[in-house]
Amino acid sequence: MNEEVRSTVSEQELSEILRVRRDKLKTLQEAGKDPFRITRFDTTHHSAQVVADYAALEGKDVAVAGRMMVKRVMGKASFCKIQDREGVIQCYVSRDDLGEEDYAAFKKMDIGDIIGVKGFVFQTKTGEVTVHAASVTLLSKSLKPLPEKFHGLTDVDARYRQRYVDLIVNPEVRDTFIKRSQIISEIRRFLDARGFMEVETPMLVANAGGAAARPFETHYNALDEDVRLRISLELYLKRLIVGGLEKVYEIGRVFRNEGIDTRHNPEFTLMELYQAYTDYHGMMDLTEDMFRHLAQVVCGTTTISYQGTEIDLGKPFERLTMTEAVKRWGGVDFDSVSTLEEARALAKEHGIEYEQRHEKGDILNLFFETYCEDKLIQPVFIMDHPIEISPLTKKKPGDPSKVERFELFIYGREMCNAYSELNDPIDQRARFAAQDALAAAGDAEANHTDEDFLNALEIGMPPTGGIGYGIDRLVMLLTDSASIRDVLLFPTLKQTNN
Repeated sequence: MNEEVRSTVSEQELSEILRVRRDKLKTLQEAGKDPFRITRFDTTHHSAQVVADYAALEGKDVAVAGRMMVKRVMGKASFCKIQDREGVIQCYVSRDDLGEEDYAAFKKMDIGDIIGVKGFVFQTKTGEVTVHAASVTLLSKSLKPLPEKFHGLTDVDARYRQRYVDLIVNPEVRDTFIKRSQIISEIRRFLDARGFMEVETPMLVANAGGAAARPFETHYNALDEDVRLRISLELYLKRLIVGGLEKVYEIGRVFRNEGIDTRHNPEFTLMELYQAYTDYHGMMDLTEDMFRHLAQVVCGTTTISYQGTEIDLGKPFERLTMTEAVKRWGGVDFDSVSTLEEARALAKEHGIEYEQRHEKGDILNLFFETYCEDKLIQPVFIMDHPIEISPLTKKKPGDPSKVERFELFIYGREMCNAYSELNDPIDQRARFAAQDALAAAGDAEANHTDEDFLNALEIGMPPTGGIGYGIDRLVMLLTDSASIRDVLLFPTLKQTNN
């Protein structure tokens, strides 16, 4: 069966393909040519190198290896294309060069097999850079066929479950994850150049604080203690600021026992950084510089396209308070609302549902989510959040109902969350007590008092700016990916019986 030209494969045909491939492997093994016994193949170049350096490599010997994606047998001579981490390279294989036995063996190889090719570099009449094979070695036998050539792996669920196949047959997917790696590497370079120190903090914690989220719970057998997976990086990093490290950051997985959708995955990559002797304005400046830098370096421009919308990261980001945003798009001036009763009346008037436990600031936030978020397409910092939704943040001088906090929104999505960090241990204890009360009232996402963290604050923490970035959403933006699952190599999926 010619796998290159089939358009559909029945279950019976697939079963026959699987049988034939296993029979080929058995024949090789019986002849003492088991490909799985080969332990190494020394390559000299990757595909893109051969093509890019053709002028210097013409006529020179190279050794390349990868997965065979195309094979065209034309009697005494054949062409194949192998795919490695950098792309695809064509190889010319002839009976005269390999000899009768090895050429016959090559003809029996299948699409998906991993092979090594040694030979010299030349250019075909059509101008394609090609390796003229002197030898072809089967390095690994593919016992299952790849998705057929013309339609690829298109089922979304199958792509996420079998990411290894997705990476093979969909080059744009491979490009996304290469760019993800570049983004994270460039973030490190950007911060390291500004004197930040990368650190690592615990994932298993007694008190999962620092964010409003429901944690995953597990158990330490050796200690016979229940613990939780961290939901943020904040409280340990701020302990390091107390310890005098001044500029620290961590890039790591956090775990939140919440829903799954196009923007949320229960485990995701978060970066948090903390800088002593600055505030949330300093964090805004750093964030704007970093986003602009990443776009320029990774995408080659500060004007990018996301889902058909042009996003300009080159011009100064707008800065609005939350009340200014609600007044602009919701038509309500919360700065003139003085009581909880007034806020509830406004919510009822506008059809915004609230819970009995919600305070005035919570209702302001509900107005913001309802009227504003989807309007924030170009980069905008939303500042000065109500204190009720910001338990770890320093109060705004002159207005204790607000805190020095901002969120960056792009394309209607929160990209980061930053504070002028609360460093008053007495105030922090009172805020923790309020969170404990919420937890007792049934709020599964409330924080809990962390005595060791309070002890650290009592030792003394300098004025500090802190910020958390959702790395996955940043990668989505810079790779024009619609779903968070498109930028996670192995996203969380419901288990199947397969």
